[in-house]
Amino acid sequence: MTAAPPRPSRPAAPEAAQSRAGARLLADLRVELARADTKATVLVGVLGITAAALGTLLTSRGSTLTRLSAPAALLWWTGGAALIAALLALLLAVVPRHSRHAWAPGRPLTYFGDIHRATRSGCLSTALHQTDGEPHQALLLALAETSRIAARKNFWIRAGLTAFGSASVLLPAALLID
Repeated sequence: MTAAPPRPSRPAAPEAAQSRAGARLLADLRVELARADTKATVLVGVLGITAAALGTLLTSRGSTLTRLSAPAALLWWTGGAALIAALLALLLAVVPRHSRHAWAPGRPLTYFGDIHRATRSGCLSTALHQTDGEPHQALLLALAETSRIAARKNFWIRAGLTAFGSASVLLPAALLID
């Protein structure tokens, strides 16, 4: 008697495969959020050091802003505005972001704000049960919100870097042409 050929394994259900991919993407997004916060925090520190160095350089030369020539003053104030814009952009990158959609009964829990709202409304147990019953929907909502947050953080980091690069050129140029 011969053994029956092995049965081919059933392919994973499409939703299960999507859930695995979604969980992996969500983990990647969370790592990216941490990296973005770290980048922005380090850049804010670099901005502070740059501002202190420029201030020291200006005062050590015995210069004052009122002594700068008109072109140098224009470069200086434009660079100063760019430095302030860089600081604001980088601070906006590290500001905690939350879901745009407030949790309501019937929606799955996707992040700490949802848990807080469910607890305050006395629905945490029901909401947890709902989330367990619809893990794919919770994952989709979490992915959408987390990717939106990551995109905004990276936008503000790019804006801050652009403004900082401008300030890094304009401020020293103002002192050089004076």
